[in-house]
Amino acid sequence: MMEEKANNDLEPSGNDDLYEHFRFVADKGQQPLRVDKYLMNKIENATRNKIQKAAKDGNIHVNENPVKQNYKVKAGDVVQVLFEHPPYEFLLTPEDIPLDIVHEDEAVVVVNKPAGMVVHPGHGNYSGTLINALIFHFENLPQNSSNRPGLVHRIDKDTSGLLVIAKTEEAMTHLSKQFFNKTTEREYVALVWGNVDDDSGTIEGNIGRHPKNRLQNTVYEGDDAEKGKPAVTHFKVLERLGYVTLLSCRLETGRTHQIRVHLKHIGHTLFNDERYGGDSILKGTHFSKYKQFVENCFRVLPRQALHARTLGFEHPTSGEWLKFEAPVPEDMEQCLDKWRNYSKHVIE
Repeated sequence: MMEEKANNDLEPSGNDDLYEHFRFVADKGQQPLRVDKYLMNKIENATRNKIQKAAKDGNIHVNENPVKQNYKVKAGDVVQVLFEHPPYEFLLTPEDIPLDIVHEDEAVVVVNKPAGMVVHPGHGNYSGTLINALIFHFENLPQNSSNRPGLVHRIDKDTSGLLVIAKTEEAMTHLSKQFFNKTTEREYVALVWGNVDDDSGTIEGNIGRHPKNRLQNTVYEGDDAEKGKPAVTHFKVLERLGYVTLLSCRLETGRTHQIRVHLKHIGHTLFNDERYGGDSILKGTHFSKYKQFVENCFRVLPRQALHARTLGFEHPTSGEWLKFEAPVPEDMEQCLDKWRNYSKHVIE
């Protein structure tokens, strides 16, 4: 499946001065499906009512022609969502948001993103993002292929940790090639449910959009493998804490939600990962004191237990190998301390 989002040059799409917000090309295996249902599966946070209104207003086009909500999308169809205004995520406003800058030179900036900060503006998040902060603190950042200043890679909103930002066009090109060629080093610390059997291992499985829950991704295997993109995660056990395990995860690829999806796939969902079901008690006893203990851990760490701790790459100008490390943040460390104490005194 090929998928693009938004018109890169911010020019009208040629359809009555409408601006392209989304574009999807239906893959070869696409069975006939109503366009409103098709877009429900493609656009995060969109509701069926909004999609149907867009169709009624003439804002949904297939193969450059407006269609009704009951149009059946077929293989090869080009589906566009068009509006009279440019996509909001491109109407960037500089915001004076403090940044934790780990390293800065003439070509790159390395920042330690706090949990809760969205990396770039998008549907429902048009302010308070890392991009809003970057364009306030740095002038003339280069645009990536999606018109996002300085951005070479991203991490999820509720994941904390390291990101490298390009300050020049040359740095953008050089760093993008490194991520594409998988020559960067990215290590995450993850707290997962359950006692992981092996001390180390590799998870391989193609990742794509979940067929029933459009907010999730999932692993596709066997005959369905082509529905996802190849993804490889290497893990190593750092601490065994009874009903949870602390892991080091190294990415060989960089798919959306990759660590979260791969770990759930092997039966070890991230602790307190609401989107993937980790905010329920998945391992442990039925005692009320244990339930209260876990709920206290959730309050201390009100997000998925994932931190991008290590980032390594070749400097785009000097060619020097740079490696940075951001310590596990306080909320995650407090949660770990609770589990260390619990496992020491309660679990034999």
